Amino acid sequence: VLIPAMARIDGALMDRIAGLRLIQQWGAGLEGVDIDAASARRIAVANVPTPGTGNAESVAEWCVMAAIAVSRRLPVAIRTLQAAKTWGYPMGRALLGRTAGIVGLGGIGQALAARLRPFGMRLIGVKRSADPELARRLGMEWIGGRERLAELLRQSDYLFLCLPLREDTRAILDESALAMLPAHACVVNAARGGLIDQSALLRALEQGRLCGAGLDVFEHEPLAPGSPLAAREDVLATPHIAGVTDVSYRGIAQRVAANVRRLLTNQPLQNCVNQDALAKQ
Repeated sequence: VLIPAMARIDGALMDRIAGLRLIQQWGAGLEGVDIDAASARRIAVANVPTPGTGNAESVAEWCVMAAIAVSRRLPVAIRTLQAAKTWGYPMGRALLGRTAGIVGLGGIGQALAARLRPFGMRLIGVKRSADPELARRLGMEWIGGRERLAELLRQSDYLFLCLPLREDTRAILDESALAMLPAHACVVNAARGGLIDQSALLRALEQGRLCGAGLDVFEHEPLAPGSPLAAREDVLATPHIAGVTDVSYRGIAQRVAANVRRLLTNQPLQNCVNQDALAKQ
């Protein structure tokens, strides 16, 4: 059994591991695993979806923290205190009464909506297809399909990216998308760095068009030393730890161990993403 975490797993690496039967991800993300290559070698690939382990809830908590920290200019406040400068500075801005746009309403997006609602925010969302019933259940004003993304961007004082990285979502927040956001909007991303055109985001920050950004993920990880994103006072940057909590890791560990036991006892695997391909063989 191979647990890749953030490593890239291709066919050449698979061929070096004698008797490999299962690639079991620690978490949900499988973009680093060549699933077709695994299927061709009759190797099962499985993951641990975010709902039900505490992972979705942990990432949602990080998103709320990031939005508040950027809004209240936490890095500036800490430096002001350390420098013994004038108290009562800087002025922050409240979440109350502002619009939160959530792109992606899977486990993390839904957990985030539940945590933003008590702040008195107006909630709107976009997923693959419109879902009025889910919007009603989550207390959101509307959840539209992908065709309403531009509408969501124009209304979002806070934009939360909670969707997986695929070819159709890569750089979904590019120069033109960033230009649609209201003046002084805040961008929060704890999903995947490739969802954002990092250069375009940096330009928007430098031009003062955004209030700031909360980023737990980046195009290239680890983030390069001296990256301007890590040094900016309007950016809260963390090293891919939104889902790294005691509750989340306990829940993920239980799911991973359960699947290994299933493999050893020849039971059907949970969340096997290439099951159909293996069955055809």
